[in-house]
Amino acid sequence: MLLIVWRQQEITAFFGTIINSDNQTAQVKPQLGQRHKLNYQQWVEILAQEAKVTAQKRPQKLTILAGDSISLWFPVELLSEDRYWLNQGISGESSEGLLKRLQVFDKTQPEIIFVMIGINDMLRGVKHEIILENQRQIMGYLRKTHPKTQIVVQSILPHSGENATWEGKAKLLAIPNSSIRQFNQKLQAIAKKEGVKYLDLNPLFANQKGELRPEFSTDGLHLSHQGYLVWSSALQLYTQMELQPK
Repeated sequence: MLLIVWRQQEITAFFGTIINSDNQTAQVKPQLGQRHKLNYQQWVEILAQEAKVTAQKRPQKLTILAGDSISLWFPVELLSEDRYWLNQGISGESSEGLLKRLQVFDKTQPEIIFVMIGINDMLRGVKHEIILENQRQIMGYLRKTHPKTQIVVQSILPHSGENATWEGKAKLLAIPNSSIRQFNQKLQAIAKKEGVKYLDLNPLFANQKGELRPEFSTDGLHLSHQGYLVWSSALQLYTQMELQPK
């Protein structure tokens, strides 16, 4: 327990340095080229092709990001250079959608898979029980298909509440951050039961009200460059402190 507290204090101090170094909120714009015109199935096909190429290369320290637009827009320059990254995020993705397309990277041999999914389900009014069951199946599938891989399920991030400027603000306000915290607690329990890692990012992103800090977001839902910097550093520290090659 003391080690956990010490690590939390260490991480908080580290991110405090990052946070205080620059209070400006930088806009993150995904460099997707023609991809922004693709429909969902076309996205899946492209990600499947990228996974196929990666499987053929068999890179060392392969790390996969699986999720929605928050993962998709992760700036490449902020990803750790000592790892080979395969981004399998799709804008608007749901837990059910991710579950159905996990097989596209079956033949890859990742060292780590980071999963963040569920906020779009909530925005669409999907019951927590259904999202959690999809999450459980995602964990089970990844454990079975990638037995030597470290599977890390990440908490769903809070939103900025009344301060949000996202076009779907009304949908955000219908999801109290307290509800997201309760969901994350259940998600953590499932992760423990399924034998996968759980990374709670909320302490790093939430203010005293439990809302997404404005400097970490562009619109109250999606992350700013500074938000991705915090997330990137969290992944690096977590990998160094918690994940040991099996």
